[in-house]
Amino acid sequence: MLVRIQPGAFSFYMIKIDEIYMSEAIKEAEKAAGEDEVPVGCVIVQDRKIIARGHNQVERLRDPTAHAEMIALTSAASHLRSKWLNRARAYVTIEPCSMCAGALVLARIEKLVYGADDPKAGACGSITNIVNNSKLNHRIKVKKGILEAECGSLLKEYFRNKRRKAAAI
Repeated sequence: MLVRIQPGAFSFYMIKIDEIYMSEAIKEAEKAAGEDEVPVGCVIVQDRKIIARGHNQVERLRDPTAHAEMIALTSAASHLRSKWLNRARAYVTIEPCSMCAGALVLARIEKLVYGADDPKAGACGSITNIVNNSKLNHRIKVKKGILEAECGSLLKEYFRNKRRKAAAI
């Protein structure tokens, strides 16, 4: 059976798929917020299936490397029994920092999709661009701005509440 796709339908489909997976990353970020962690979430997808999830656990684990991306990468590598995630995509609520961007490159993630830019620590184009550094042996396709408002508002609300609590003390 021949299926005819309308012009632009495929790109519309891809946008919707990206939004679905980003919604899952947002659920992870909400878990972090519920644990009084900076609300960042990540899911890793391969062959249209979520193979790993992660949210910030820096405070809980007392580990400065326990970012959502790092936890999800470790889980994905374990799931695939491989350090290479060549066909995988990472969906992250905020632009990864230099540590996480470097880890994504080392894992050879195929594509990174993120929600909100991070003008203070973003390493995927905001303050530096590790994921597309020509001196490194791997580069990552990047798509940004997926559910940007939702992703950004989680962080803004979290830090607004932190400042409010600190002022009340």
